[in-house]
Amino acid sequence: MPSRVSRAYHKRLADGRLTADPAQSKALDVLSRVERELGHKGLFGGRPEVRGVYLWGPPGRGKSMLMDLFFACAPEPRKTRAHFHAFMARVHDLIRQWREGDRKSRQAVFGSHKGDDPIEPVAELIASEARLLCFDELQVTDIADAMILGRLFEALFERKVVLAITSNRVPSDLYKDGINRPLFTPFIDQITARCEVVEVSGERDWRRDRLAGAPVWFSPAGPEARAGFETLWSDLRGDEPEEATHLTVLGRDVAVQRTVGSLARATFDELCARPLGPQDYLAMAGRFHTLFLEALPTLGPDRRQEARRLVTLIDALYEARTRLVVLAEAEPEALYPTGDGAFEFERTISRLREMASASWIEGEAAHTLDTNGAKLVPHPETTR
Repeated sequence: MPSRVSRAYHKRLADGRLTADPAQSKALDVLSRVERELGHKGLFGGRPEVRGVYLWGPPGRGKSMLMDLFFACAPEPRKTRAHFHAFMARVHDLIRQWREGDRKSRQAVFGSHKGDDPIEPVAELIASEARLLCFDELQVTDIADAMILGRLFEALFERKVVLAITSNRVPSDLYKDGINRPLFTPFIDQITARCEVVEVSGERDWRRDRLAGAPVWFSPAGPEARAGFETLWSDLRGDEPEEATHLTVLGRDVAVQRTVGSLARATFDELCARPLGPQDYLAMAGRFHTLFLEALPTLGPDRRQEARRLVTLIDALYEARTRLVVLAEAEPEALYPTGDGAFEFERTISRLREMASASWIEGEAAHTLDTNGAKLVPHPETTR
């Protein structure tokens, strides 16, 4: 009998919501195997060990879509789906709570544990919440994460936690050339031992194809433009839930409230009316491959600071080759016709036009990592 994830996938094919892609077939088979094994009972009603799955390949090949279907269909009631950065942010917070807490506060959160090592109580808490952990876009750029991961996941695997992971990188390339990488390699060994590694690298970038087939500059911002903007967001987002992403930039928390994996959505005021600078925009450009920017107004001399921030934002996105979808009051040429820096703004107009072109959309996504982790990381503290 076909698995639930297989039936859900083929139903979407029949409905026209998906197009068949042979590169996804192997991944679907492995996800079906994990689904079936999660439903098995172990000896005396215990939980058997289940080998998870690690899907890797270039952006836009359907890894997150397959993970969506698997998570919805997995028979395990205790399951969690999260972006890997969000998961690690919580791990760091739990470690902080353990280290800073007294015995009473530790016990309230973690229960009874001996010693001062936070890894065991943190792993115990996570395992008590979820047997199945589904992570999107695993990548490791932070030495603090690298030092924790091996020991944390060894403790989680001892508790028979099952992993389902997507990543743009093969496991052996995680944290490549990172500081003290030999201390990280045990995590790679655990992943390859505990997960079936499957490459999903078809020739078609489905996300890029969807963008290439649609306008990405919507103006003026009336009902028709809004409908097109929302439809494109919905198409790219799929069934994944939105969540906030927190970037740590030079010790500050910079939140982007509406994100789905490496997609981000924000208003002009959220990005340009508050005091953000180049480091913040570089962090966003390094973290997201596509930005949906809405409520972009026409600007005058009274909003020259916002205009300057827009210039800086566009420069960061342009250099990172981030894809940009905009809902604006006007075409680029009419955004900032007069005011301080209006002449310099002409370069931004040119870049906006280029970023809305088919050649830009069809180019490589911005979120191609270099050997040190991320293409644009302005400071070692820019990690999550």
